[in-house]
Amino acid sequence: MNRLPYVQMIEVKRWADRGLCDTLDRDLARLGEAEAGLMLRVLDHIHAVDRIFQAHLLGRPHAYRAARSEVLPTFETLARDMAEVDDWYAEHVTALPPRAFDQPVDFVFTSGKPARLKRGEIVQHVCLHGAYHRGNAGALLQLRGLTPSRDSITDYLEAAA
Repeated sequence: MNRLPYVQMIEVKRWADRGLCDTLDRDLARLGEAEAGLMLRVLDHIHAVDRIFQAHLLGRPHAYRAARSEVLPTFETLARDMAEVDDWYAEHVTALPPRAFDQPVDFVFTSGKPARLKRGEIVQHVCLHGAYHRGNAGALLQLRGLTPSRDSITDYLEAAA
């Protein structure tokens, strides 16, 4: 097992999350009130799922009863907390021994249904989940004539070159 794909996926996620937050820091006020609220809900959902699966990886309980916060945080709080959890994932996957990515983790979904995923599958899930919802955010920005942040792995590789 090679940890490099997981490290790279998390680095792309961290870069893309920060790009979206930088774009919203500049353009959130240019959205209407309802659209800005929807954008915050998208960010909160991404972040809540990241935190929930962080807790699963750590074998700890979490306080989420759903895949969103009970009280919607401000944009500034979400941007700060998203960067914090992305940094945690980057450190976590870098520190894991390669064989640990195949280790199963038992947990319970917020729906109450028990589940089991390998550590690598959890990392893959948070990366793909975030990409999907950043796409939602980008589409909303484009509908309002705003330029979304770059988000793909090829964009990441080009920016890193």
